[in-house]
Amino acid sequence: MLPALSPDEQRHGEAVAALIRAELAAGGGWLSFERFMELALYAPGLGYYSAGSWKLGAGGDFVTAPEISELFGRCVAAQCAPVLRATRGEVLELGAGSGSLAAAILTALDEAGALPERYAILEVSGDLAARQRARLDALPAHLRARVVWLERLPQTPLRGVILANEVADALPVRRFRLRGGALQELGVALTPAGTLQDAERAPDAALAEAWAAMFGARARSLPDGYTSEVSLRVGPWIATLAECLERGSVLLFDYGLPRSHYYHAQRVAGTLRCHFRQRAHDDPFVNLGVQDITAWVDFTRVAEAASLAGLEVSGFATQAAFLLALGLERAVAAAADAVSRARLAGEARRLVMSEEMGETFKVMALTRGYAAPLAGFTLQDLRRQL
Repeated sequence: MLPALSPDEQRHGEAVAALIRAELAAGGGWLSFERFMELALYAPGLGYYSAGSWKLGAGGDFVTAPEISELFGRCVAAQCAPVLRATRGEVLELGAGSGSLAAAILTALDEAGALPERYAILEVSGDLAARQRARLDALPAHLRARVVWLERLPQTPLRGVILANEVADALPVRRFRLRGGALQELGVALTPAGTLQDAERAPDAALAEAWAAMFGARARSLPDGYTSEVSLRVGPWIATLAECLERGSVLLFDYGLPRSHYYHAQRVAGTLRCHFRQRAHDDPFVNLGVQDITAWVDFTRVAEAASLAGLEVSGFATQAAFLLALGLERAVAAAADAVSRARLAGEARRLVMSEEMGETFKVMALTRGYAAPLAGFTLQDLRRQL
């Protein structure tokens, strides 16, 4: 049972529903799930990420690694530092959440003598941007002075590091279902009562091509009713990031799998998940505009897109292996006292334990013009699985 909506949330959800019903009417009664998800998350002033709501932390809908512990940011900084020294560049963070990751990275880079020329943040949520400013205003003046917010990706390619923590999972996805041996696209329609429901129709050429590339002959082994999703926007997104990078690295952090594991015959319901007040569920048609909607990342698709865009996949590992390789245990051991050490040890367990975030979350490094080994991937190399 999900928590009840407040009156304001109820009114907000009704406004989002009205917008979606209007698009359904304009589209002849059917809407792709990709467009539905785009509206629910990003419609100006109404979508989950563009309207004000408390999303992160214990009082929000979900908790990210930077919210769990500054250890995460300190380890990420250890990976950024050599790239920044080599490129004398900057950091661009996409979707900076509460600003906790930026604060931890800047503090650690300052201690390491590897501060970037600037730390730029691209944030689509005005509400989150305001919270980031409040959080980062508490930094020492020489660190805060390096932080800038961007309205769009930079037009001039940068040197340095691009960070995307839990960004790719929020790219809108197309859904599909195997019905009687034939591929169907799973979209959105209205019930006679006016509520939203799943609705199938024949796939277009883009989805059919993606299906053939993902499954090929394996499609014959899938059970009837097999349902999953694919983000066709990953390719254009990675291509856009590649255009922004002259030299350095893109670091992607997200929950996901290589394709052969993602589209396994036993994963019959896909990975689509919704998050509302620390509860995960699988109904995207409730709490419109006030709950998150995500899908796991097909990291094989990311790798393919990177190759096409002229980037090299220079590392792929679990979050646990990445953090341990970058000194997570040493950071815990270096705590000033026993109480701090115990607290940090508990936070570290949440970051690396398999039943928490350690195995589900993966880290991928994409590079251009940077051939030095990346320390975060010295304990584990999963690129062969891609």
